[in-house]
Parts: sequence; C-alpha cells; structure tokens
Amino acid sequence: MTDSYVQAVNSGFTKTLAKKLGLPRPAVLRRHRAGDPLTVGPVLVLGGTPGVHDDADRVASALLDTFGLDVRQNADDQIRWGAIVVVLTQAERPQDVSGTVMALSASLRGLAPNGRVVTISRAPDDGDSPELAATREGVEGFLRSVAKELRNGATGNGVQLTDDAPVDSASSLATLRFFLSARSAFVDGQVLRVGGSTAADRGTTSASGEPSSGAGVAASPAAADPSITTDRPLQGKVAVVTGAARGIGAEVARTLARDGAKVVVVDVPAAGEQLAKIANEIGGTALQLDVTADDAGARILEHARARHGGLDVLVHNAGILRDKLLANMSADKWDAVVAVNLAAQLRITEYLLGANGFSGEPRIVSLASTSGIAGNRGQANYAFSKAGVIGHTRAFARLLGGPAGPGGTANAVAPGFIETEMTASIPFVTREVARRVSSLQQGGQPVDVAEAIAFLASPGAAGVNGQVLRVCGQSLVGR
Repeated sequence: MTDSYVQAVNSGFTKTLAKKLGLPRPAVLRRHRAGDPLTVGPVLVLGGTPGVHDDADRVASALLDTFGLDVRQNADDQIRWGAIVVVLTQAERPQDVSGTVMALSASLRGLAPNGRVVTISRAPDDGDSPELAATREGVEGFLRSVAKELRNGATGNGVQLTDDAPVDSASSLATLRFFLSARSAFVDGQVLRVGGSTAADRGTTSASGEPSSGAGVAASPAAADPSITTDRPLQGKVAVVTGAARGIGAEVARTLARDGAKVVVVDVPAAGEQLAKIANEIGGTALQLDVTADDAGARILEHARARHGGLDVLVHNAGILRDKLLANMSADKWDAVVAVNLAAQLRITEYLLGANGFSGEPRIVSLASTSGIAGNRGQANYAFSKAGVIGHTRAFARLLGGPAGPGGTANAVAPGFIETEMTASIPFVTREVARRVSSLQQGGQPVDVAEAIAFLASPGAAGVNGQVLRVCGQSLVGR
C-alpha cells in the first residue's frame, strides 16, 4: 500500500499547488539501496576539545577509518551536511553541554534533506550523582525535541552508552552506522542503549586503560569486528521468521536473506501457497505451522537443524488483531490475540532456550507495537499482548546476558503506523490522521520494520540487549 498524498505533493502540478496552498509536504524518505553511500553528504562531529584525543575525536577517527566517510570537526557554512554527530559522553554537569548544543544550533540549517542528527551520550545509572543524572537524562529529552524540529526527511536519534562501553566499540559504531544510514528512514526520536558486551568491544587494554594496538595512536576496537562494515552481516546464519507469508513478516524474510541469512519462513497452513512463494523467492525453506501448537518450538528446531544445520536468529512476527471496545469484548477474541501474539512467543522461546536450540549466542527479536506502549482505543487485548512482548523481551534479555546466561540478545521492535494490507482496511479519515501525526508526517513501509529487525539480529548489535526500538517516525503516540 502506498501513500498517494506524499507522492502527489512531491511531483508535478500537485507539488506546485501544495506549495501555493501551504499544505503539509511530507518528504520522500531515502531508503536503503545496494551501492548507495552511507550518508547524503559529509559528517560533522561536534563535541570535545580541539587537538585533544577525546571521545569526539575517537568517533571522528572511527567514522573515517572504519566507514570511509568524509568527516569534519569544524563547521562550514558552505557545506550541506549529510549528518551531524553530537558527542556528549564526557558531559558531567548541565553546563557542560552548552557549547556543543550551540554549535549544533549554528549548523542545523546546513543539514541536507534526509540528513541525520545523532547524539552519543552516557546512559543514566543508579549510582549517578543528582547532577550527573540530570545531565544524562537531559540529553535524551534534548534529542527527542530536536528530532521533532527537523524537516525534509531528516531524523534525529541517540546512542546511549553504558559506562563499560567504549565510544568507538563495535556495537557503538554499528548502532551509529544504523542511525546514519538509509536503513533507519522511519526511525526517529529514538534512543538505543548500548553496552560493551562483545570480545571486539572489550578489546585489549594497556596499563593506562587505553585500547592497545601496538605503537602509535590506539586503533578502534571495532577494527577487530569487520562484520559491522559488510553488506552481508548475517552470512552463514540461520534465521526463523514467524508470520512470514505476507506483509511485515515477508519483508523481514527478504531483508534477512539479503543480509546473508538462510531463512525459514513460518506461517499457518492456510497461507501455505504464499509462504512457498516467499521461500522460493529468497532461497529459504517453508514450514507450515500454527505457532500456538504445543510442539511449535520443537518443530521449528527440528526443521532448522535438518534443513540448515542449526538456528541463530528467531524473529517473532506472527500476530493477529481482534479489535473491540472492552465493553463488547468476547472471551474468544481476547484469548485468540493473547494466544498468538504473546503466549506462543513465550512457549517457543522457552523451549528453544531450554533445549539449547541455538547454534551460538541467540538473537531473538520480537514484534511489539506502539499500542503496547501507549494503549489504543478498541485494542485492550492487542495492547495487553504487545506490552507483554516488551515485558518478556526484557526478562529474556536478563536471562541471556546475566552472569550465568548463555550470551546473546533479546530485543523488540515496536512499529507505529505501517502501510500494510491490515492498515489499508482502516477507515479513510482515521488512516490519514494516523499517517500525519508523526514527525515525518507519513506512514512507514514494511521494509522499515525489517531493517530495524535485521540490525538487531546482526553481530554488530551484540551490545544492544533488552531494548525496544520504535519504528514509528516519532509518532505522537507514547514516547
């Protein structure tokens, strides 16, 4: 499904008419295409002290050395910036951010259409002093507000590092790369917390505490993890996607296959013909299965091992709607939604983890929803199930990442209004309102959700665990 209004106000006579009438003109978003540059122009890195090898300098060096970007640390009124990266990791008092924020203010008018603003800061911690806590929380509120001010398809997002994560770690840079890229076209106003959990992130340190790389200036720890620069980060991995016959699930399967994974697509037998088409299209295999079956986890594992030799990535996408006001809700509508959207995810994940079903460190990504964050009229059952997804995601993340855990990650993606067959059935006025109440003033595409899932499934996202990434264009619903 396409948004004809966005097309109309960006082409031909209707573009001119929209300008004259002062109508809203949502931008045509730049989405990933193979071979396109990472950003639409040079990258400006702000923060730090000139001439000092601090965090801002480390970020600039890593963007240059790891991704080959044109990186500057001095503003220039003549340049249209593809991205502005704001490094605030070393701010400890509210006053510490002023100079960097004013430098961003002076440079924002030079941000190109479909440009990016990304903050890098430290995550609040329970042990922070009141002053440090205020500073770190303040950066998040600042970022979300700046994102609402951007225009022409530009977005603003934040990388929030835990205290053990180097600013130039593999996971830090992989997250920054995702936010800089066209893969994050419909991700706006979001903050992802990143920890230093991989061997490449931890690296080797010298007696001074600096990463050791032999003589001269320390190299980025990310240099030890080439997977964050490849176009096929899932090469050699096996992924399972439930609810994959159409819509978001089908696009997730295509995107994971594009990134190198062998994909098992799962859906109910009634969708078998379409499921087989998707499997043939991506060179994967199809498994006709009702995810609510008691043996669903066992059958998924048996198929993945028999056909592909193992299982690395699990994407819980299967879901249904049975919308009714609670006063009109029947038990069968409540129970069906909870069974498919929530209980099946729990049962399958618990089986696979209990059976040591993953070949290495698991990557589990579950579909939540903005309805599970902020609620939605007529969706009490759906909101319960999707809030439950967020709850089990955080719990599984603790189990995986804890001292006694097997490693791996569990994360969730929460779509907002996405252009699918399901949303096409929404009444016209309601649908138009849902499209326009985001900072990007339009609905997303299934590929936008798929790109976020592919990132969270990738090796570079090893430091991202227990997070909920909204793909909603910074919708006014919730945060």
